[in-house]
Amino acid sequence: MTLAYVALGANLGDPVVTIKAALAALDALPASARIATSSLYCTAPVGLKNQPDFINAVVALRTQLAPQALLDQLFAIEANFGRQRSVKNAPRTLDLDLLLHADAVLTTATLTLPHPRMHERAFVLAPLAEIAPLTVIPGHGPVARLFAACADQRIARVERIAA
Repeated sequence: MTLAYVALGANLGDPVVTIKAALAALDALPASARIATSSLYCTAPVGLKNQPDFINAVVALRTQLAPQALLDQLFAIEANFGRQRSVKNAPRTLDLDLLLHADAVLTTATLTLPHPRMHERAFVLAPLAEIAPLTVIPGHGPVARLFAACADQRIARVERIAA
C-alpha cells in the first residue's frame, strides 16, 4: 500500500455538504482506504477573484492504485459531482487533486507529482500540515516551512471532521 494525499475543494452550491459527500465517495475507491482527514478550511479564491470563497480539505489514503489510476478515479468522482472544466481557477462544484503519491516525482501529459504549486498554496499546506506535519514535498521541502511562507494568504478553519 502506498501513502497518497488528495486535496478537496469546492465553492459552488453548498461546498461543506459537497466536501463531506466527496469524502464518502473517496471511501468507496477501489484498493484504497482513507486514513486521515483534515479539518475543513475556508480560503480565498486564487486567480479569478470574483467568485465565492472555497472550502478545502486534504485526506491521506493508503492505496494500491498507481498514480494515473488514482487520478482517473478522482476525475470520475468529480464528474459525478457535476464538475465542469472551463477556464483555469474557475468556480467549481468539486475539485480533487492528487498532491502526492509516496515520494513519486512524475510528469506526464495528464499528471504532475508532486502537484504543481501545492508548495505555494495555504489552502493545501494548512490541511496537509494538520494531518501530516512532517511531510516533505519532494523538491520543495517540509510542509511546515512551506506553510509558514504562505502567511499572507487568507485561510480559516471552519470545521473539524470526525475520524
